[in-house]
Amino acid sequence: MSASDDLRTAAPPTEAERLAQELTARKLEPAFLVNNAGYGLLGPAARLDRADQLAMIDLNCRSLTDLSLRFVDSLARHRGGILNVASISGFIPGPGMSVYNATKAFVISFSEGLRRELKPKGVRVTALCPGPVPTEFQARAGIMDVHYPRGFDRTAEDVARQGYRGLMRGQRVVIPGLANKLVAQLAARLTPRRVLLAQLDARQLKQRA
Repeated sequence: MSASDDLRTAAPPTEAERLAQELTARKLEPAFLVNNAGYGLLGPAARLDRADQLAMIDLNCRSLTDLSLRFVDSLARHRGGILNVASISGFIPGPGMSVYNATKAFVISFSEGLRRELKPKGVRVTALCPGPVPTEFQARAGIMDVHYPRGFDRTAEDVARQGYRGLMRGQRVVIPGLANKLVAQLAARLTPRRVLLAQLDARQLKQRA
């Protein structure tokens, strides 16, 4: 195989690689990293487009992991940190959004483990787990009912502010809003799994109606 053949068959750089190359070209290195990109899809996993769901895993999990690990040396030099945006969905099963909830469970678990590993390097890692936030996320996910019980939804500005403060304080997990804390810390742990699954399935069916 010729050198030109090698070039034609070489995989194109990932977005994380392009970001790293751009930073290097500008002679910049990050002190803090916020992994906020992600999307969800509403509907039974067996009926949703498989490629779209796999792309969701790539973005929500693979890209987040790549970026979190790629700049560790830089973050350590600056005694900085990583803010990984997860969701309260990561604490509960997700009938109707099974793949999305699973990706957010990964983000929480990964962030907690990485936090422990990077602590000796002086790098803070925080998982930000908001509840509903009125953004374009709902339209992308195909959620028709965007009216949530009072007390659950938070503004993007409030979530960002609490995430920043939590990271600066070295918190392991940040859950904005009392109602969301109760869901993540009490309901998800104390409610029998079969009951919780039935309740969540009914909620998702309403959103798809």
